[in-house]
Amino acid sequence: ISMSYAFSFSAVKRLMKEAAELKDPTDHYHAQPLEDNLFEWHFTVRGPPDSDFDGGIYHGRIVLPPEYPMKPPSIILLTANGRFEVGKKICLSISGHHPETWQPSWSIRTALLAIIGFMPTKGEGAIGSLDYTPEERRALAKKSQDFCCEMCGTSMKTALLPLTSGSMSSQADKEAKELARQISFKVKSLFKLSSLLYRCKKIIEEKLVNCRNIHHF
Repeated sequence: ISMSYAFSFSAVKRLMKEAAELKDPTDHYHAQPLEDNLFEWHFTVRGPPDSDFDGGIYHGRIVLPPEYPMKPPSIILLTANGRFEVGKKICLSISGHHPETWQPSWSIRTALLAIIGFMPTKGEGAIGSLDYTPEERRALAKKSQDFCCEMCGTSMKTALLPLTSGSMSSQADKEAKELARQISFKVKSLFKLSSLLYRCKKIIEEKLVNCRNIHHF
């Protein structure tokens, strides 16, 4: 059996399990694969409360590699939002731009919560990020409610369950914020480790050069 076939079989099995788990929409998110392609999903997420995206309902695509969950998905927003570019693969540490920070234990649900959690954060020049004004984002949030996807036919008016003030809603908000914090911490830690290893490498190279010069002398 070829390695690519083994990866695809594992991915199909995992994706079918996730599709069953995410079959019913919640008041915060929903995602399902296209009818003719298990490796492309469409998702809908509600903008985080108490933010410029409050009241917004955003739609997008998740494209998964045959090696999933060993490799991360690509995430593309289809709804104008003022935080992420439309129609472009966005750069998050849970997306295809950062395979070094992806964890196979993460899932499509993890990606949905991460999108919600990262929406109120600064783009800081990342690929696919935008820094619209709060006024522009609030206007787009209101406009997003009228969006209907031409590809899958999903209408934002009916994509999610009505928002409630119950414990499940507040728990999802907390989970999204905590996930974004944990992922950001992980990325910063990896960056610090990479910088440390680079400095150690330079020191070792300098010492080797000095040793060669002394030996040559």
